[in-house]
Amino acid sequence: MPNQIRELHVVDKETHPYILETNATVTLKKSDGLCRVNVYRPKTSDSQPVPVLCTYGPYGKDIPYRDFHSQSFNEVNPEHKSEHSAWETPDPGYWTRYGYAIVRADERGAGQSPGLLDTMSQGTSEAFYDIVEWAASQPWSSGKVGLLGISYYAGTQWRVAARQPKGLAAIVPWEGMSDYYRDRCRHGGILSNAFISFWWNRQVVTNQYGRPGRAATKWGVDTTEGDLPDEELLANRQDQTIDNVKNRFRDDDYYASKDYDMADIKVPLLSVANWGGILLHLRGNVQGWMQAGSEFKYLRFITGRHDIPFYYDSEVEIQRSFLDAFLKGVDQVGWSQKGKLPPVDMCLRKGDPGYNDAQAEAKKFSRRSENEWPIARTYYTKYYLHPDQSLSTHEPASKDEEILSYEARGHVAQDGAGKPKVSDAFRGHGRPDDTLQPQKTLLHFVAPAFEQETEITGHVTAHVNLSATKQDGSGHTPGEIDVFVTLRHVNPEGKEIFYTGTAGDPVPLAKGWLRASLRKVHSEDQRHQDWLPYRTYLSTDVQPVNVGEVYELDIEIWPTNCVVEKGGKIVFEIGSEDTQGSSIFLHNHPEDRPKEKLEGWNNLHFGEGRVNYVTLPIVPPKVE
Repeated sequence: MPNQIRELHVVDKETHPYILETNATVTLKKSDGLCRVNVYRPKTSDSQPVPVLCTYGPYGKDIPYRDFHSQSFNEVNPEHKSEHSAWETPDPGYWTRYGYAIVRADERGAGQSPGLLDTMSQGTSEAFYDIVEWAASQPWSSGKVGLLGISYYAGTQWRVAARQPKGLAAIVPWEGMSDYYRDRCRHGGILSNAFISFWWNRQVVTNQYGRPGRAATKWGVDTTEGDLPDEELLANRQDQTIDNVKNRFRDDDYYASKDYDMADIKVPLLSVANWGGILLHLRGNVQGWMQAGSEFKYLRFITGRHDIPFYYDSEVEIQRSFLDAFLKGVDQVGWSQKGKLPPVDMCLRKGDPGYNDAQAEAKKFSRRSENEWPIARTYYTKYYLHPDQSLSTHEPASKDEEILSYEARGHVAQDGAGKPKVSDAFRGHGRPDDTLQPQKTLLHFVAPAFEQETEITGHVTAHVNLSATKQDGSGHTPGEIDVFVTLRHVNPEGKEIFYTGTAGDPVPLAKGWLRASLRKVHSEDQRHQDWLPYRTYLSTDVQPVNVGEVYELDIEIWPTNCVVEKGGKIVFEIGSEDTQGSSIFLHNHPEDRPKEKLEGWNNLHFGEGRVNYVTLPIVPPKVE
């Protein structure tokens, strides 16, 4: 870089209710360069050291929340609005009042931190490790560091905790992936490109170190050491929109370099998962909790959007009591006492409060604790698919071969403006009169009305027999099958119940995906369960998909929860592309889902030896 690195550290003890240090330098030990951080700490911390909460990410430590997402900021709990509030991070105004320091780092290559912008990489985890140890060693620090943040600021926590930096005492990953490949980038091996593109272009590259014009657009402050030319900016970033297309398997260097062992996480852990985060903010929190090696670990399920509940009074009280227990040694509820608190605290989705209505959800949905996850009293119940497109707990009586077919079209076509066209499956954005009608690219299977109130909570799987055949008149011969499945919940009046998705959008009960060439299941792995097929997604796992050959596919559907009222129904949907509830998390990249490889018919086979079913986790009432 042509920029001359300067000392930018400024300490302000007078202007704010807390001491503000801007652009303190953390020299990186595990990799070259430095990161710059802002420190917000109580004015008493010079004489009375305090515990520290750290965040590390690319969104800009100097971009005010009100500028980053003004609509969201307007809805945030006023207790957590201050001059230095930032997107998805703990508010300094609140936490310094309660005796914590905040260290907010610009990720290497972003904001005021020079270097290569390589989000979610091994290098970022190493840099975060150095920042945690730096925070623990400062004279105003008690030596105990906690991690607290949403989404990206949660995803980084899993990785750095597995590296076990000195001083790290507890983590609270709030709605954040723990598995980069499976949770975020490649669902069932299929590229989730639309969100990655949106995220990268709006939230990351706009804040790159050296990028001109940030202050003019109210996107933080300009790089203090000066702008960089376009060619240098390009050379100094590892573009996720390119890398995730080029790399398809977990043993590709790109993905393999990001891998780690969740069992190496030993610190106390409070993992918060959102039932509505069915394409990003759910699976990773459940899997992270299940696989972490922590003695004290807790799993909490919530509902609502991904940005606002983090700041609710009730949720902040839980965050603070947990952190107080392990960072201050003040435990008023029993977090640090083995067996004192149930490890699982879940929100029970019963009724239909509508979506994106926090107050209505709070009134409708109750909470319940459990002693384990998955819930031990679960009955994993097979609901069989029938050729008449019904679901039942009995296998089809006929053993005659029957086939139901639906169209496979490859990537979603582009309209004249370069935007994805709305497919048949998207029309009406999920109104029941649209989604439950026959459509070319999917099939629906409807269960009979439940005879009694029934709870579904846990992991869901589907087992289907599929083949691919050529369409008449088509010049393409299919060589792949991409499977998209959805569970939908219909109330006794016949209206589909939509839940609150990540961005406040209406989402169904659950979704799952699988690329047929990556169908290989590693049943010998200890992480494999009947209710959760384990795949490695390695290049060595690839198996051929030949025209006309029938393949038995076991599909992981992300965990879910609902209470089906008497008279309500469950609908199972299988198709060849994204359907309602996918929002911005679309899988439609033309290189990953080429028409030439996917176009044709996908065929669901019934008959002798061809049993298709979805396994639902039915949970009977808890006996107190």
